[in-house]
Amino acid sequence: MNIRSLLLSSAVAASVLFGAAAAQAQTAPEGQSPPVGTDVRSTLAPGLHDAGQAISNLTLEHSVQPAPGFFDPEAIFAPPTREEAEAARVRAAAVEAGTAEPLPPRKYSPLAMANSDMAMSNGRLFVGNFNGFNAYDVSGDGPPELVLSVVCPGGQGDVSVHGNLLFMSVEQNRGRLDCGVRGAEGEVNAERFRGIRIFDISDLSAPRQIAAVQTCRGSHTHTQVPHPTDPNVLYIYNSGTSSVRKSEELASCQGGEPGENPETALYSIDVIKVPLNAPEQAAIVNRPRIFADRETGEIAGLWKGGKFGVAGQDTAQTNQCHDITVYPEIGLAAGACSGNGILLDISDPENPSRVSELFDPDMAYWHSATFNVAGDKVLFTDEWGGGTSARCRAEDPHSWGADLIATIENGRLVGQNFFKLPAAQGGTENCVAHNGNLIPVPGRDLMLQAWYQGGISIIDFTDPARPTEIAWFDRGPIDAERLYVGGHWSAYWFNGRIYASEIARGFDVLKLAPGEHLSAAEIAVAERVMAETINPQTQTRPVWEDHPDVAQAYLDQLARSGGLETGLAERARAAVEQWRGGRANRGRATELSQALAAAVGENTAKADAARLTALSELFGRLGRRG
Repeated sequence: MNIRSLLLSSAVAASVLFGAAAAQAQTAPEGQSPPVGTDVRSTLAPGLHDAGQAISNLTLEHSVQPAPGFFDPEAIFAPPTREEAEAARVRAAAVEAGTAEPLPPRKYSPLAMANSDMAMSNGRLFVGNFNGFNAYDVSGDGPPELVLSVVCPGGQGDVSVHGNLLFMSVEQNRGRLDCGVRGAEGEVNAERFRGIRIFDISDLSAPRQIAAVQTCRGSHTHTQVPHPTDPNVLYIYNSGTSSVRKSEELASCQGGEPGENPETALYSIDVIKVPLNAPEQAAIVNRPRIFADRETGEIAGLWKGGKFGVAGQDTAQTNQCHDITVYPEIGLAAGACSGNGILLDISDPENPSRVSELFDPDMAYWHSATFNVAGDKVLFTDEWGGGTSARCRAEDPHSWGADLIATIENGRLVGQNFFKLPAAQGGTENCVAHNGNLIPVPGRDLMLQAWYQGGISIIDFTDPARPTEIAWFDRGPIDAERLYVGGHWSAYWFNGRIYASEIARGFDVLKLAPGEHLSAAEIAVAERVMAETINPQTQTRPVWEDHPDVAQAYLDQLARSGGLETGLAERARAAVEQWRGGRANRGRATELSQALAAAVGENTAKADAARLTALSELFGRLGRRG
C-alpha cells in the first residue's frame, strides 16, 4: 500500500515509523505548513446570532437565518462531557438492573435540525437539513428568498439536483418512507427508510417524493455520475457509513466481516441506476468491492484500522467511503474512504474499479476529496473527531484534522503535504477540515473550504508542497463555556458567489475582494464561469472565454511570482489594454505569443511555465482572429 513519503511526514509520523515510544515536538520542516498559531480569529466573542466576526479578502453580503420550522435553540447539539457520558453509562446499568427509572427521551436527536450540504440549479440554492431541505431564489442581486421548505426528517439530508429531480441522502433510523416526523421505532420497522429519496421538484409549490431507494447502510453522502453516452441514464454512487440493517427489515442486507460472511454489506458502495424517463424505477445495480486486494481478491484489502506504530492517529478501518468525488471528463473519481484515499476508474460508471490507494498515519478519517482543474492533484480532508470536537486548538498537531494534498503521478496517488487552518480556535468550537470546492481562477488551484466553527478559508495549493491561505471568514463560538455543534458545514463557489451553510445559524453569502493575494481580473474571470446546475461532488472542467481579463489574470500571477521579465510583461499589459479597448493588434498578438512561448525555460517554475504557455496560446488565438 502506498504510504506518503517519510520526508514529508510530520515529526509525529516520523517517530511512528521509527518505532519511537512517544511523539516528538511539532516542527515545520521545509515544504510543510507551520504549526497552528493565533490571529484575530482566535479571540472572537461568542454568541448564537451576535458572535464576533473577522474577515480577510472577502465581503459578507448576506447572512440568512434558518427557515421557519428548521430552528429551535433546544435542537442545537452539545456533545456530552466525559462526566455526563459516565453518568449516563451508570444510569443505563441501573435501569437494566431495575434500580432506576429511565430518563424521559430527549426532545431532539443530535443534529435534528442541522443544516448540511447544498446544490444549485436554475438560480435556486437547495440547502439540505437533517429535518428535510429548503430552496432559495438566488438569481438576483438581493437577499436570497425562501421559495420552498420540505419537512422530511432522517438525516443527513445531503442534496443534489438533476433537471426536475432532487436526490436526498437519508441515514438515520428515524427516517420514514412517508417523511413522517414521528420516527420509526424498534430494531425492525417496515415503515423505516434509509437510502436515497428522489423528489420531483418541477412544481416548487408541490414537490413530490416519487422514489425511495432503500440501502443497507443508509446514505451518508451520494454523488451523481452521468452516463458517458446515454443522456437518459444517471448513476448515483451511494456512500453508507452507518450500521448494516437487519435482514428482517431489508432482505438483501447482511452484516459481519467478509471472512465470516462474503455477502456482507460492508466493504462496498452502492451504484444506483436512474432511468431519467422513469426515475421511479431507480434501483441498485451493483455493489462493487472497490476495497479488494488486487492480487488475492480479499474483500477487506485495504487499511485494517488502528494505529500505525505507537504515536500516530487512531485511524479508521476501510470498509466504507464517506465521499466520492467524480470528474467524468478525465474518467476518474477520488474516494475519501475512512482509512484510505483511493482513485477509481469510472470510464464504465456502473463498474468502477480502483487504480490507486494512499494511506497516511496522520489521517484519522478520510472524509472528502477534490480534484484540481487539471486532474493531476487531489485534496483530501481528514475529519478527525467526527466534526463534533474541538480539533483546531493551538496544541493540536498541524497535520491532524487537516487537508492532505496528493499528486497523481503515472496513475498513482502520491502524498505531498498538509494544510490546516492556521488560526487556533477555542476549546468550545468544533473545528476540523470539511467540505469545499474550487474557485475557477485559471492558472491557480484555489480551494474554498468550510472548517465548521473555524469558519471558511481559501487556500492556494498550486504548489502542492506549499499550500497557502489567501482569504477567510470566521465567527466566534456559539458559547464560551460549552461546545455546541455549529459552524460552516459546506462552503461552495456557485456562479460567482460563495455560499456557506451554517449548521445552527442558517447560511452566508460572500463575495471575493481583491487584495495582495487575488487581483480584480482573477476575480472577474472566476465570476464569469457559470453553470445551470452545480453538484459539488460532481466536478466539471471550467471553461474560460478568451477575454482581456483572462490574459490580465495570468499576467497578475506572473507578476506575483516574478515569473516574467519586466519588459515583456509591460508589452503584454499594453496589448491587453488595447484589446480591452477594442483595438487588438493581430500582428502584435502573434509576436507576443511567440515571445511568451520562448520565455519558458528549463528553470521556469512549473506553475509559471503553465501560465506562460496558456497566455501564449491565448495571444496566438487573438492573433489569428484579428
